[in-house]
Amino acid sequence: MGDAAIIGVGMTRFGKFPEKGIKDLVRESVEKAISDAGIAIKDIEAAYVGSGAPGIMTGQEMIKAQVTLSAMGIEGIPMVNAENACASSSTALHLGWTAVKAGLYDCVLVAGFEKLYDKDKLKSYMALGSAVDIEVIMKFLEDFQKTQGSGDSILSEGSGKTRSIFMDMYAYYTRRYMEKYGLTQTHFAKITAKSHKNGANNPNAQYQKEVTIDEVLQSGDVAYPLTRMMCSPIGDGAAAAIICSKKIAARFTQAPIWIEASVLGSGKPSTDMDDTLTRRLGPKAFQAAGIGPEEVDVIEVHDATSPSEIITLIELGLCPGEEAPHWIDNGYFEVNGKLPVNTSGGLASKGHPIGATGMGQVHEIVLQLRGKAGKRQTDNPRIGMTHNGGGILGVDAAAMALHIFKK
Repeated sequence: MGDAAIIGVGMTRFGKFPEKGIKDLVRESVEKAISDAGIAIKDIEAAYVGSGAPGIMTGQEMIKAQVTLSAMGIEGIPMVNAENACASSSTALHLGWTAVKAGLYDCVLVAGFEKLYDKDKLKSYMALGSAVDIEVIMKFLEDFQKTQGSGDSILSEGSGKTRSIFMDMYAYYTRRYMEKYGLTQTHFAKITAKSHKNGANNPNAQYQKEVTIDEVLQSGDVAYPLTRMMCSPIGDGAAAAIICSKKIAARFTQAPIWIEASVLGSGKPSTDMDDTLTRRLGPKAFQAAGIGPEEVDVIEVHDATSPSEIITLIELGLCPGEEAPHWIDNGYFEVNGKLPVNTSGGLASKGHPIGATGMGQVHEIVLQLRGKAGKRQTDNPRIGMTHNGGGILGVDAAAMALHIFKK
């Protein structure tokens, strides 16, 4: 098995762009990645493109890679369409990495995109709500609540109509961590404020304005303890990368970013809230990269809600649960902190166009390892990581990809 490196990245700004179609978004991100890599279109031997719900939102299904890439002159090569909920483009990265590692290709394109914004918010919520087992989800949650015996309800009025069903599930999970580790709503507001501070320094972020802790807490209730600013926004966007073998990478750059580990997994319809996909995949990723959690210098995690950030860090073994409140209060996750997290602004500020989210995370980590992240640059990071999950199966993520990178 050979080595695989990222030699070029590109992305659009994430946001609400009703005037742009999926071809526009993909073209912008891919052209930037090709230019950044210094290659030509003819050098690309295969393409892997991830997206979550363009069929529901735009009507385009089945041949999304072929449609979007042929419009910009990329055609004839093998193309794979990857659909894996919010983990779609990180799944595409896993496929591209596998192909290069196996020696099938020397240079591949990986891209992710999504058109999730619509004036009719219900349409967007319905698209997001399809990332569950629609035949059994309501019965499963009803039965699950009965087994808990706490009287704490998962779903409440308006779920799936005025907000995504996922927000109710995230809120339920979060309340459990609050009770277990002494985390408070204010701790989550601090995480949100930190994310928006980072997003304010990211020209690709959907929200580029700092907010105060009080503004977060007063931004409107969604499902306790979640407020509106703690929840990732709906939007559009695309991100891409060029992955090359070691011999090809050497032709174009003296500073490749190596993909040290790429681990993909799926959830199971379990009611065990301690046996999560993140907990199961984390050790596999660290083992594949030959490192321990303490060696990660910067990480982008899937903070569909702000509490998800600290929950993920605990489950990956990057932050001791009993120390989580202290780490948040003392700024350990700030750009200049002990473990910089979501320096891009994360999903809460950068945005969450689901099919583009994974590659958007990769874009940030590549910039960080190159030392090119501007005002949000961390102190000489050597190892970066991305955590990207999607969908719900049982009471856990349905799909997830973890990647570890090294300069």
